[in-house]
Amino acid sequence: MRHPVSRRQQPIHGRVRRKAAASGVVAGFLVIGLLLAAPGVAERAQTLVVDAFQRMAPRVSVDPPVAIVDIDEGAIARLGQWPWPRSDIALMVERLTDLGAAAIVFDIVFAEPDRLSAEAAARIVRQAGGAVELPGGVRDGDARLAEAFAAGPVVAGVILTPEARGQPPAVKAGFAVRGADPAGFLPRLGGAVTNLDALSDAAAGIGSFSLLPEPDGVVRRVPLVYATEAGLFPALSVEALRVAQGAGALQLRVSEGEARPGVEALRVGQFESATGPDGRLWLHWSGLPGMPRLSAADLILGDPGAMASDIAGRIVLVGTSAAGLRDLVATPIGTVVPGVEAHAEAIDQIVSGTSLVRPGWAPGAEITGAVLAAAVLAAVIPLVGAGWAALVSGGAAVGALWLAWTGFERGLVLDPVVPSLAILATFLAGATALALLTERERQSVRRTFSLYLAPTVVEKLADDPSAARLDGEAREITILFCDLRGFSGLSEGMDPVALTALLNGFLTPMTDILMAHGATIDKFIGDAIMAFWNAPLPVEEHRRRAAEAAVAMGRALDALNRGADHPPLSIGIGLNTGTCCVGNLGSAQRFAYSAIGDPVNVASRIEALTRFYGVETLAAADTARGQGLATLEVDLVRVKGREQPVELHAVIGDADLARTSSFQVLGTAQEDWLRAWRAWDAAGAQSALARLDGLPPGLLALQRARTARMAAAQRPGDWSGVYDPGEKSPTAPA
Repeated sequence: MRHPVSRRQQPIHGRVRRKAAASGVVAGFLVIGLLLAAPGVAERAQTLVVDAFQRMAPRVSVDPPVAIVDIDEGAIARLGQWPWPRSDIALMVERLTDLGAAAIVFDIVFAEPDRLSAEAAARIVRQAGGAVELPGGVRDGDARLAEAFAAGPVVAGVILTPEARGQPPAVKAGFAVRGADPAGFLPRLGGAVTNLDALSDAAAGIGSFSLLPEPDGVVRRVPLVYATEAGLFPALSVEALRVAQGAGALQLRVSEGEARPGVEALRVGQFESATGPDGRLWLHWSGLPGMPRLSAADLILGDPGAMASDIAGRIVLVGTSAAGLRDLVATPIGTVVPGVEAHAEAIDQIVSGTSLVRPGWAPGAEITGAVLAAAVLAAVIPLVGAGWAALVSGGAAVGALWLAWTGFERGLVLDPVVPSLAILATFLAGATALALLTERERQSVRRTFSLYLAPTVVEKLADDPSAARLDGEAREITILFCDLRGFSGLSEGMDPVALTALLNGFLTPMTDILMAHGATIDKFIGDAIMAFWNAPLPVEEHRRRAAEAAVAMGRALDALNRGADHPPLSIGIGLNTGTCCVGNLGSAQRFAYSAIGDPVNVASRIEALTRFYGVETLAAADTARGQGLATLEVDLVRVKGREQPVELHAVIGDADLARTSSFQVLGTAQEDWLRAWRAWDAAGAQSALARLDGLPPGLLALQRARTARMAAAQRPGDWSGVYDPGEKSPTAPA
């Protein structure tokens, strides 16, 4: 049977669900709209996610087709400060050419004439009025470097700048464009820092090594093609690949009429690389652990033959890692590397086909996924509540992250940020609206029931108004009965006012202790209290908390008795644990949250036995064992209505007492006495009894009487060691 629910209540729940769902949908769609209106925010967050993926799984590079000749700190220490004489650079180029380099690529600009050559020094002397004649055969350093450029597969590097200063040199190879004009999509740079004309003319290729880092200074994407006033201009990496293959025109594929127009791919010789709409390649950094790295000093001063295997057939990039030359860049994998390594990574990725790609369909799929996730989540929140909705939201956000990670492993850059933020906004708005609207309904329930139900019950009904019904639930609970001993005799000589004051003065601190230990107060029965744990709300370690409450109640009673103007009060407490029916018990007009079942009856009977055993608190074995408190087994008792005897334990004190050596000795002695009692061993019982002075006086007196009976009588034929309260003699066995 259920309590009737008014028709007015049902639509209220429906309105709460609809309003909460609407709030979630509006918030989710609003966030999606804001991110579309300000794409920079989502893109910035997306790059951070991809950075994290890169640190977790750097690209695997096995045998990169590149090598680096590094103008490092050691080379500068051996050859002197930069710039070096052009004759040294020419010697480097000549040796690399002789060693079979596929391309010799300079991440350096030679923008000014050589100031360190013999000809330059002689020019300075002549300008000062001196006369200098150079030996025959001495050549200008720039002329020798131009000859070395012309003799080898050299790619000269230039710097493209936003400032309109200097004109880029003419490119060495043309572009074939399929589709729309790419100039409007590419990075546009108007100026240039170029090499000497003789060097530019002599080089087989010319490319820009301008990396254009992100606003935070990290190099994530590198341009493959730039737009200048003179036309399209290749990146250093692309030109290196073209020269190494002896390829002709570079081919650009540009989409037009699509939802996301822009550059799609660039082909150089036999290699094609997908790009972003702006013609940039998204680097999947590897660190290139297998790439040869040679010091420029070793190449110039050492034996070049020792480097043949590292040079032959590779694209050799010449750059610098020296800190003073300021060509260091930050990477997403948390390292700072020479800028030349970014070009090496780009070349290796284009050749191996392992670069990252942001597919054109990704933005549409991400927005669609975000919209669907927001709509579904908004509908789910009111049905499952904030807790489960948080799990669903977290799972959906983790799912978006997992899809992004799965795509990353396949070389795709997918954005989990927009769906995740939409999910978060939907959850926060929907859950907040649900909480506010539900709280309004809870307040209505509290006003209705708080006058005649326990506070914990009121809160449960407020959390779930549909729980206001008569049918209950089966729940394992620990039950406590507490009775004020001798109260009937005590009350006979007191007037009603004093009696009420005494009773309230006892019940109030006992109730405070029970509530502090997580109990549900079931009822007051005159001078008795019934309480239980683990319902209506779960209580962890409810057995231990019940036993601790009993110990605290005994201490509180001692404090209450000190200085009181009435005879000392004493109590008996019984504890038992078992599965009971708990719920709103009563009639449709009046009901109370309570517990019924055999464990409740057993708890009551255990409390009644405390007087017989002379202890304050008794607990069934299932309640007392393993709780870490000071407990002693006292007897096996046949309880009315139960076929199997109940093992009783006296709760003597808290965990601190249980750890003392004196109590452990007492526990051992009590075990010895019980063993002797159940075996009808008077001598053994007498021996153990001598060590039991620490027992509660009442229990000690009982065990002395039982020991004396064993000494005076023969063992009964039906002896079982189980006490039956129905026997005439309190020490008699069943």
